[in-house]
Amino acid sequence: MIITIIAFIIIFGILVLVHEYGHYFFAKRAGILVREFSIGMGPKIWWKRRHGTTYTIRILPLGGYVRMAGMDDDSDSLRPGLAVSLQLNDQGKVTTINASNQTTLFQGVPLRVVDFDLEKDLWISGYLSDDETEVKRYDVDHDATIIEKDGTEVRIAPLDVQFNSASLPARMMTNFAGAMNNFILSLVVFVIVGFMVAAIPTNSNRLGSVVDNSPAAKAGLKANDQITKINSTTVKNWDTMSSYISDQPGKKLQITYVRNGVTHHTSATTKKIVQNGQSYGQLGITEKTTTNFKARLGYGWHMFTYSATLIFTTLGHMFTRGFSLNDLGGPVAIYAGTSQATSLGVTGVLSFLAMLSINLGIVNLLPIPALDGGKLLLNICEAIIRRPIPEKFELAINLIGFAFLMLLMILVTWNDIQRYFM
Repeated sequence: MIITIIAFIIIFGILVLVHEYGHYFFAKRAGILVREFSIGMGPKIWWKRRHGTTYTIRILPLGGYVRMAGMDDDSDSLRPGLAVSLQLNDQGKVTTINASNQTTLFQGVPLRVVDFDLEKDLWISGYLSDDETEVKRYDVDHDATIIEKDGTEVRIAPLDVQFNSASLPARMMTNFAGAMNNFILSLVVFVIVGFMVAAIPTNSNRLGSVVDNSPAAKAGLKANDQITKINSTTVKNWDTMSSYISDQPGKKLQITYVRNGVTHHTSATTKKIVQNGQSYGQLGITEKTTTNFKARLGYGWHMFTYSATLIFTTLGHMFTRGFSLNDLGGPVAIYAGTSQATSLGVTGVLSFLAMLSINLGIVNLLPIPALDGGKLLLNICEAIIRRPIPEKFELAINLIGFAFLMLLMILVTWNDIQRYFM
């Protein structure tokens, strides 16, 4: 239980860190101010500000975010009538605006806000010490910070460092980089696993072994037999064969195979396996393996492409077979998967991490508003019409997408709880 929880937190943390670092890195390269880089959600438990970015760790290890200038609004922290304190430099410019009651500024100037502009002309005005006879106006430094209500100190967001001030290619790369990093992580981890396991699957149509008393054994199949056809489907590799068998639960299959250069024919009825509400076919055969160095090196790429194909196949089934919540999984499903992976040791956990990473990358690129793919779609539309997408339209689309994703997450989480724990 404890090991599963620790592994779950580490896996989730790595996935989020790698994904968000992609956005962070390319945003910085494009001159976009990253105001906050957060691992986790909810109340913060640690923060540090460095090179203009505030790094935070938050209490719930269920996500994270990169908060870029122009993607949020300081009116959430500042509003007319709010009592704040100001830190001034030697030139009388504001370097810090404290809008939190959780901290105090040394020799801070008390101000009740009347109005402010922290994007264009950079100023703030208000009444000093509640003296409403005069409105005092202060210039705000370009690199000034604001201490928000929860005590987090972040840079203000002038227009020249906002997301939309970057070029369109830079914005597109920033949106794509999170998924790209997940793909890179998946490939690297699969290569590492290839050098950790005892032997590497050959992905051939030749059998490694046959399980005793299995449907394959009863059909007369033996180790080293080469399966060339199942029903009318030609078999050239293990991926094709295992995928076809998996899609035929409890069905009789006509099998053509080669043994010692002689072609034979037999039939076998797959065993029906039900797992997580879905049915799979099983013959009781294992894949042939090798310890070749080149095969170990190529294992990473093979597993990467195989996993991507599997995910796209699953997405395709949602449209061809009908949508089901069982096709999706949230944090609860990931926790259950982590529990299974930890029972397989380090290689099991690493393989699960790699699979989740490519899954996260692909799902994030779906053209759904509020996801990276939805943002990229808006970027493409902007390139086609050759003018920026209206801000109100983009905000409305993203809000609708976010609401849809939150509703879907609630439904998926409840469905996962029923599947795995009830």
